[in-house]
This record gives sequence, C-alpha cells and structure tokens, in this order.
Amino acid sequence: MKIFAIGLNYASHNKEMKRTFESEDPVLFMKPDTALLKGGKPFFLPDFSEEMHYETELVVKISRLGKNIAERFADRYYEEVTVGIDFTARDLQRKQKERGLPWEIAKAFDNSAAIGSFISKEEAGCVEKLDFHLDINGKLVQRGNTADMIYSVDKIISYISQFFTLKMGDLIFTGTPAGVGPVMLNDHLQGYIGEKKLLDFRIK
Repeated sequence: MKIFAIGLNYASHNKEMKRTFESEDPVLFMKPDTALLKGGKPFFLPDFSEEMHYETELVVKISRLGKNIAERFADRYYEEVTVGIDFTARDLQRKQKERGLPWEIAKAFDNSAAIGSFISKEEAGCVEKLDFHLDINGKLVQRGNTADMIYSVDKIISYISQFFTLKMGDLIFTGTPAGVGPVMLNDHLQGYIGEKKLLDFRIK
C-alpha cells in the first residue's frame, strides 16, 4: 500500500503560506505505510517537533490496478473517499526548506497520515464539489471544498499513474485549503465530509 499526497493544491493555502505557485502538474510527495493512522487511534505528539500542524484533506482510495490512466477514465479507479489529516512538523519543514533539503522527515514520519472511515462516492456526493471540514474541541478550524482544487481528483490520479502503478488500497491525500494550524496535547479532532463525521481521534 502506497500513500501519495499532493501539495499546493488550493490557492487559499498557498496564499496563507506566502507561496506563489504556477505549474501545469501537481506537486507530489509520498508517505510510507508506517505513516498510516486509522481506527480512531490517538496521535502521539513526537518529541522531535515543537510545531505540529494539522492539514485537513479529502482522501481517495484506489480500487483497481492502473498505469498511465487517461484523465477521462480516472473516476473508474476509485470508489470510496474519506477525510484525513496530513500531519506536518512545520518547524522541521521550515528548517529543511531553508537548507534546500528534502523534507520527508517533516511529512512522512510515523502516524503522520490520519484517515477516517471511508464512504462510497455515491454517499459522499459529487467529488468535484465536496465540502469537508475539521473541528477541534468542538470548534470549526478548517473548511474546504474540492471545487477549489487547482488539480481535480481525476487529474491527480492520471498524473500519479504516469510514474507509479496504482494498486488497490493505495491512498491519495488531495491537498489542503487555508486554515492549517497547530495541534496541542488533549485536542479532540473530528473531520467531516458534508455533515458526515468520518474522523474522530485525540492528540496525546
């Protein structure tokens, strides 16, 4: 199982991070399978970061084998979606970027890819215009809509499949909108697609 993630996929987030970005292709990075956090298990704050941020995203699960997938056929390669958190050690990421070094240690560490329960595309609604949001301790902290993506889910799947064979069970984190921020000890995170709560866990 592979975990793919897309960076800089919402103009609102790019603006909040003070990034100017123009590209025909998505920004792609990966996380190992040890990054996966599921089943409502708690996220334990690691001792290597003092600035752990949440990034709420739509997550797509690949349902069939595919390579060099045409964008017009990409919707055939996934049946389920959920909401997830791309945890980011922002202080480590900043240091690595300043030094011109890769920043996997800030994005791909153990349990950095939290996912909720999956629902079918039919239950979720039109994937091209899905509302999703994150509450922390009962307060709304981040909201997005997939209509605001720079690269659509189908474009992302097609692009990834040029380089990597997609297999059943692979996950794609599709990018985060504006509103990212820190998590603290004992925070309670709840993630939604529309009004459906799919993600529910605590920070320890």
